[in-house]
Amino acid sequence: MRTLGKVFRFALFVALALCGPSFLLAQDSPKQDLKDAGRETKEAAKDTGRATKHAAKKTGHAVKKGTNKAAENTEEGAHKVKDKTDSDSH
Repeated sequence: MRTLGKVFRFALFVALALCGPSFLLAQDSPKQDLKDAGRETKEAAKDTGRATKHAAKKTGHAVKKGTNKAAENTEEGAHKVKDKTDSDSH
């Protein structure tokens, strides 16, 4: 009986020695969890900033294009009115 108890304790000791440290190292501390969360928040904020910048540029280009198109149409309309009034006066 004593031998069986010694063998069991030795086997338990070996199992804990092999598995124990790896199990303990795999767990993150709360401090490390907070650091990771902070980094992820920082990266998310950067991504949001980039997306906002991209959207603002696209909006600016669309407004510029629309403004130029409106100016062209206004100029074309003015020429039509001028042509009609010039031909009516002659």
